[in-house]
Amino acid sequence: MSEPPAPRPLPPEELGFERIVYTKEPPRATIRLNRPEVLNAFDFRMLRELARACEDASWDDEIRVVVLTGTGRAFCVGADLTSWDDELVGKPGEYWKWFGAFEDAHDRLREIGKPTLARVQGIAVGGGNELQMACDLAVMVEDAFIRHVGPEHGSVPAGGATQWLPIMVGDRRAREILLLCEEIPARQAAEWGLVNWAVPAAELDAKVDAVVESLLRKLPQTTRYTKQQLNWWRDLAWHETVGHARDWLSLSMLGDEAKDAINRFLDR
Repeated sequence: MSEPPAPRPLPPEELGFERIVYTKEPPRATIRLNRPEVLNAFDFRMLRELARACEDASWDDEIRVVVLTGTGRAFCVGADLTSWDDELVGKPGEYWKWFGAFEDAHDRLREIGKPTLARVQGIAVGGGNELQMACDLAVMVEDAFIRHVGPEHGSVPAGGATQWLPIMVGDRRAREILLLCEEIPARQAAEWGLVNWAVPAAELDAKVDAVVESLLRKLPQTTRYTKQQLNWWRDLAWHETVGHARDWLSLSMLGDEAKDAINRFLDR
């Protein structure tokens, strides 16, 4: 990825992305997670590219709205555990570095200074749901679902879910989602306030376009500060917990519980 000499946007083709597709059609930019062979699970490279794309969009005065979506049948299923066995399990220092990239991508997305819309065209699992929650608004295709599986796979869902689900859906429902690890159908997610709209697949793009058009009619500076004020609760919950989570999760990579759970997942 190229680095500019000043906070100036670049044409997407000059950014050298491999894991995402970043396009600009002013006043809209689209970030598309592009690892469909692993259901858009994110690795270190994807997280770095996501952060850089958000940074570029934040610097581009022609971009007013950013849409985050995925390629294929999944929006995102969270971290790519296939690489964890060799790279992270039993290596807390390496996990700590990896989590730093995850944290940075979240911060860049949340602090982009422009409205963000998640176009959830497929299932959103674990960290994938945390990415859509980091956006301001979300449109989800009605035949998909949201699910968290961290307690089954040796990872506490503290990359947004434990912080923001109680704010979005309430304490009891947050506990239901995170402790039971059951699928939440799109319609139910919309009823609970986990996404804004659940629509048929044939209507997804039309709804995304309508929401984008509505956002574009708003004043950019006023919208940016409105978003900053709205982020107060999310930021408070995030910054009070994420550093502790980073250290605890890193150390958990030394324990048998996490090792065994990840190995069972990889064996399947």
